[in-house]
Amino acid sequence: MHVEPITCYRPRPEAAATLASPPYDVFDRAGAEAYLAAHPGSFLSVERPDAASSPAAGPDAPDGVYQVAHDRLADLVNGGSLLRDGTPCFYLYRLEADGRSQTGVVAACSLDDYSNGIIRRHELTRPQKEDDRIRHIEATGCQTAPVVLAYPDNPVLDALVEAAKTAEPLYDFVDADGVRQTVWRVARPAAVESLRLMFEHVPCAYVADGHHRAAAAARVCRRMRTEGGERHTGDEAYNYLLCALFPASRLHADPYDRVVADVAGMTEDELVAALEAQGVSVGPRGERPVRPSRRGAVGMYAFGAWRELGLPDERPDDPADALDVSVLQDRVLAGVLGVGDPREDPRLSFVGGAAEAGELERRAGDRGVAFTLFPTSVAELMAVADAGRLMPPKSTWFAPKPSSGLFVRRVSNRECVLDGRRRRRGERDDES
Repeated sequence: MHVEPITCYRPRPEAAATLASPPYDVFDRAGAEAYLAAHPGSFLSVERPDAASSPAAGPDAPDGVYQVAHDRLADLVNGGSLLRDGTPCFYLYRLEADGRSQTGVVAACSLDDYSNGIIRRHELTRPQKEDDRIRHIEATGCQTAPVVLAYPDNPVLDALVEAAKTAEPLYDFVDADGVRQTVWRVARPAAVESLRLMFEHVPCAYVADGHHRAAAAARVCRRMRTEGGERHTGDEAYNYLLCALFPASRLHADPYDRVVADVAGMTEDELVAALEAQGVSVGPRGERPVRPSRRGAVGMYAFGAWRELGLPDERPDDPADALDVSVLQDRVLAGVLGVGDPREDPRLSFVGGAAEAGELERRAGDRGVAFTLFPTSVAELMAVADAGRLMPPKSTWFAPKPSSGLFVRRVSNRECVLDGRRRRRGERDDES
């Protein structure tokens, strides 16, 4: 793998705990607005400008909500909350929660590696979500949160990382969700080069979280290469992706549940009969929520009751088609409820991280249906990616997740707020 140290904007140490925010995509708009109301200094106002803006600054306004992201980032830079670290560094990033600990290396990874399959994908993405992150990069000129990559365990890399963690940390705080976050800065040239060279011996990595951010960065890179023409060298910042690389054995997968807004006009008895016709066993009605404890089991909430479903034991040999999420999509979401394309159907929504039963019941309401799944494992993810196959969207949820706002990496070659000036509304960027 081609992995490089980064220069970035990062918080003042005393501001890190206030500024760090959960990833943009763990909230719907109402949830993001509520979080910002409780944490007004959070970087989420940059990541989710739709939740930080007034209705007048909606997507149809002349400047759009992405101007809000630009302006909020300008405030953080101009006010000194974000400081520029101009020395190429690696950062070590440890997340501790629920008795688990994982330490990753924050770095810039080659987008050519992403395009040629060294950085391997396993999920489909939704075009509108890619477009959202593209517009965000274009407005801010930055990658504002790392894509999480899993790499095959490497004992030498582990030793280098552990040795670097003996230094004094740059940040060490507990966030609003109870996750302890610790960051070390690796700037000594010999240590930087040792990490860089060791990653050259890592054969591949897997996108664990951040498929839309990665796809958006790749599309921005292609466009900027075209615009650069003969001036393009391959060394520009836009050729690289901000990543946090973790050993695969340290990542923990949680479930990613599904909610369909309606039951396609069926009665409860018709729904049960349609499921059984697809080879799915249907348990009795119950009040107690069903959270599957094994592969092949699925919980279903519909018509005010919970049931346990059993997916067929016979599975395809293909590692992607054999996943619980794939069988559920084929047999139930498509076969029974008519959700043919999970990327596009507005009736389908996703809830990650073993959501509370009450939240799933609320989302399903009186007319919809919710499904709880057993987590897709890291080993299953790697097998699918190694086979060059893709899972349905939102098949994996990893926790704890890296925060946004701790590492802000400039990728644009246009003048912007991070050059020490603030763009006025309506003003176009000029080439630097």
